[in-house]
Parts: sequence; structure tokens; C-alpha cells
Amino acid sequence: SMDAAKEVGGDFYDMFMIDDRHVAVVIADVSGKGIPAALVMVVTKTLIKNHAQLGMEPCEVFTMVNDMLSEDNDVGFFITSWMGVIDVETGVMKYVNAGHNPPMITGSDGQVSKLEVLPNLALGVWPDFSFTAQIKDLSAGDRITLYTDGVTEAEKADGSQYGEQRLCDFLSDNCCETEENLCTGVLNSLDLYFEGRPQNDDITLLSLRIRKTNENQ
Repeated sequence: SMDAAKEVGGDFYDMFMIDDRHVAVVIADVSGKGIPAALVMVVTKTLIKNHAQLGMEPCEVFTMVNDMLSEDNDVGFFITSWMGVIDVETGVMKYVNAGHNPPMITGSDGQVSKLEVLPNLALGVWPDFSFTAQIKDLSAGDRITLYTDGVTEAEKADGSQYGEQRLCDFLSDNCCETEENLCTGVLNSLDLYFEGRPQNDDITLLSLRIRKTNENQ
């Protein structure tokens, strides 16, 4: 789900096969809003996908893309992003973070935890930065929920934010829902939280579940 605050937005998500057993999952948030952010979004999304499909490691993809985006970045934009590459045979996920919100992992028992992420720099901030990848073993039944800060930083009239804990509680309470119903449910929860106020940022969600791996059928 991607709900832009204006006619066009700077958030994006992507999911694509790299080869027969590796799937890439990406989410990102471009600074700013409107058409300028949307143009940067298109370029960033294309660069990440093109480099990933060359078979590069996630950290190599972000290092290369960051160098390209940092070159002549006179406008001063930046992009927070997270990318994971999942081996669909084993459930092993290699991932890299560029200053983005940590994904939530919901286990088959309904317990929710934030995925450990290294902060790293956002993309486009500084050239010649080497990104570091991490590894997570996923099990059958695990759900990964990716989101942008438009979710957790949604504000009520009094300025209080929706926050990570409220999101965690919602994911746990709705752990048995389908991915589509889960995303719709979060959006409905945010609508209630806004109390009629217009959203002030793009709101993007991506949810996926590991059905099975060779290690845990």
C-alpha cells in the first residue's frame, strides 16, 4: 500500500526476483514531497533494481547507488531505504539499511520485534560510504512488515504520534490476518488516529510472510 500525502509522492516499495531462488524486497522514503521527490524516487527505484539484478550483494547495491545519487547532489535530497534479499529455499535473508525505519518481524506465535538494523547513512548524503549488510534466518510463518515514517510519525491534533509501539500492538493483535487485510487494517487505524486531520506525509506499507522453507516444511 502507498498513500501519498499529495498527488504524487516520494515513497516507494518494490519486490522482484533476482534469480530462481532469490527475491529482493525494497522500501524507501525520499526527502520532500510532490513532483521533485517523485522524480528522485523513480531514479532511485530504477538504480536499486538494476544493480540488484546484476547479482550484487545488498551492501554493494547500496554503496554503488549511493555514490551515483551523491554525485552533484546540489539540491540536497536524501533517501532512507531498506533492502532485503531472501533465499526462498532456506529462508536466509541478507539485508542492508540506509537510515530507514527498522522492519517489524511477527513470529508464528504472534510475537513482534523490530529487526536489528545498523543505522548507516541515508542514500545520497555522502559518497564513498561503504554500507554493511546483516543476516536474518527466517522461519515458516514469519511475517515481515516494512513501512515508512508516515506510519509511525502520524500525528493527532495534540501532536502525539502513532509510534512504533502502537504499530507493534496492531501487528500482534492481527497476526492471523492476510497481508492485504493487515495493510488495510493499519491504514484504517491511522485514519482513526488522525481524527479527521489530513495526513502530512506519504504512508507506505509492505507485508510479506514466509510460508515454508526447506529447513521447516
